[in-house]
Amino acid sequence: MTEREKMLAGEVYDACDPDLLEDLNKAKVLCQQYNNLLPTDFAVRNKMIREILGQADEDTFINQPFYCDYGKHIRVGKRFFANFGFTVLDEAYVTIGDDCFLGPGVHIYCACHSTDPRERKTRQEWAKSVSIGNDVWIGGNVTILPGVTIGDNCTIGAGSVVTHDIPANSIAVGNPAKVIKTIQ
Repeated sequence: MTEREKMLAGEVYDACDPDLLEDLNKAKVLCQQYNNLLPTDFAVRNKMIREILGQADEDTFINQPFYCDYGKHIRVGKRFFANFGFTVLDEAYVTIGDDCFLGPGVHIYCACHSTDPRERKTRQEWAKSVSIGNDVWIGGNVTILPGVTIGDNCTIGAGSVVTHDIPANSIAVGNPAKVIKTIQ
């Protein structure tokens, strides 16, 4: 398997692989170009965000600045909106459903690193996908950790750190985020 195939399969891979570094740098350049566009140039912004992401539509709206590692592993549904400072470490797939709204400063992390400092020095890492259902609202400054699934119709309160799956129809808050209410 190539390092990219290992990465997307959730296996340990070499993060310094030249092909992966090339893709990382391409995405960084595209993000920089996107972030430097005039905020009022909606058509160009939408066209460029669809070039960066793996899946988006003509109603996708991401306020600048936006940062990601690869971009092409991010799939967003219809009428997706993310506010300022949306950051995604998409070493694995990130799938976000229809009609999702993200507050400012939302971060989604797929990359995983060893807690052993000797192992971290090898630049070996792995990644876990993140999945967010339809009709989800994620408040400002929420962090979503690797491997998390958030079900349909959820609200995640501002400042929360989502460390585990959140079932559909839930309101979750805190660090770590805990379900405080179920909606009918």
